[in-house]
Amino acid sequence: RDFNERCAQCSEVNWGLTDGGRFYCRSCHNVTERTREVVNTDFISNTRIQTISKGLRKQEKNDGGCEWYVCEGFQLVLKKQAEALEALGVCPQMKDEILCNFWRRYLQKTKQAYCNRPAGETVKALSVCDSSTDVDSEPERPSLLHLLSLSESEGDLQTDCSFASSISKVSESTSVCSGSVDGSLYLMKNRKEKLRMTMPMTLSFCYMALLWLREPMTLSDLLRFVEEGHIPYLNVFQHFPEKMKLYGLDLKIFCVESWPVYEEVYNKMLELAAFLDLPRFPDITDSCFLHPDMLCMKYLMEANLPDELHNWTCRVVKKICIGEADFLTLVPGNKSKRNVKYDVLAAAVIVVVLKLLFLLDDQYEWLLSDFAEERNKNNKEGGPYFEFKKWYKVIKCSLDVKQKKLDEERAKYLWRCEKPLFYSAKKKSKVLKRRQMVVNLQNQFGKLSGSVQPAEKPNPSSFQLSWSEENTDGSCFHGHSLKGILQEKCGLLTAMNPDYWLCTVKLCNEKLCGHLAHYREVDFPQSYHFVLRLFSFLLRIQPSYIHDEVCVVEHKLFNKKLCKKPKYNTGLRK
Repeated sequence: RDFNERCAQCSEVNWGLTDGGRFYCRSCHNVTERTREVVNTDFISNTRIQTISKGLRKQEKNDGGCEWYVCEGFQLVLKKQAEALEALGVCPQMKDEILCNFWRRYLQKTKQAYCNRPAGETVKALSVCDSSTDVDSEPERPSLLHLLSLSESEGDLQTDCSFASSISKVSESTSVCSGSVDGSLYLMKNRKEKLRMTMPMTLSFCYMALLWLREPMTLSDLLRFVEEGHIPYLNVFQHFPEKMKLYGLDLKIFCVESWPVYEEVYNKMLELAAFLDLPRFPDITDSCFLHPDMLCMKYLMEANLPDELHNWTCRVVKKICIGEADFLTLVPGNKSKRNVKYDVLAAAVIVVVLKLLFLLDDQYEWLLSDFAEERNKNNKEGGPYFEFKKWYKVIKCSLDVKQKKLDEERAKYLWRCEKPLFYSAKKKSKVLKRRQMVVNLQNQFGKLSGSVQPAEKPNPSSFQLSWSEENTDGSCFHGHSLKGILQEKCGLLTAMNPDYWLCTVKLCNEKLCGHLAHYREVDFPQSYHFVLRLFSFLLRIQPSYIHDEVCVVEHKLFNKKLCKKPKYNTGLRK
């Protein structure tokens, strides 16, 4: 209290005493050479804090753990995820140049690092109870905040883990068991904040970096790689260093027991981009993988549909101007335009093209299929005509097998961490021994029951369903012709079918209803639902989200006729 000199580093007058009697700045943690012999310890007004600090000192001494912060834990998660993405072939600059800068900006915006101490804040959690460190020790800055970038050169990182209220709340929060320094404070202080860092937000950061680099990986691909175990997310805390003790409220923060949801990750990415004040993202041009023409080609191949359909998807994309860079490029914070989900948009375009050509009303597509079947039997010259009925049977068989396997894997997934967690060096051997006993028992019961041991996870692939034209069983439809359903008119190929049915005549308010159109399976033809189910499996999202995008594409395509005849839902065609 008697030391009123300004700090040479930050010019603040906010001094504290270490157990060694040296003055240190509570704002920037600069330790001076000046010392003071502490005769009276009455400056610690709360005896409860003193008692708790003894417990922390004992923990550090016995367990050998280091003090760490929640933001450091998330930074380590981001580092592991970025390294996994690099192993999958993502551009190497993603981690140190793109993702690292996004993360730094987030820490600065949330005033956790790279900033001065906010006005009105009191003291750092560890600084309130000075006796939490060993005798003659000095307060240290977090030692793990340089994990993300391997070439730090911008000076020391200053963290702010301050209390938002009085010392009474400090004593209350520190009484909660937590391995990190600010685990309880993190949940208490940021409970109402929309952009509080969570595990799903780590995927939002990764997707934002992928989108900035225009990498050939959609959000559905990213989430599928997470689910397949190629990108650390579930039980990622098992990769934490042993000195980072994780227990109590830390598990509530880092332990995940649910699969990541497409909508949640996507919406948080949009909020993050606006919160960080990022500029317009690099343009999505027709040469980028995320362009609808490129993605439609990929999904047509994966859905085992004829290659000729790609000409029709390109015509639809050009007609409704959804291939323009201004439409596809993300502009953070721009609420006047609807943001694009690239994979969902491409799937919706394919569905609309299938409705244009085959109608998908549970009648017309089967009539066309019977005609193509008769033609293929009588005429062996040239390529075969596309048979919707045969395609339906082949895809349904493969889809049912894949869906059943996916459901079984999700049901059998063990949410427990393979690496046992122990919080005391004394209990380490006991925990490891117990874990080994459990593994041995599981192996023995598995042999007795005859259960098949889980195979190694397959190599990551952009395609979940693969089809080869070399197969002799006729299960590949890529080279099949659409001549049986097309006719030439004014030099252009048009569909023989003149009708079209709309999914909905009027779109809902997405902000109020949550969807642009309501979808129930019983209200639509089974053929339409089957196509939605196919792309729902490929993208790992609910069919209702693809249905929403189909409605948007339809309303863009038939906008003029909808304005003239808003009451009719058939006979509309462009």
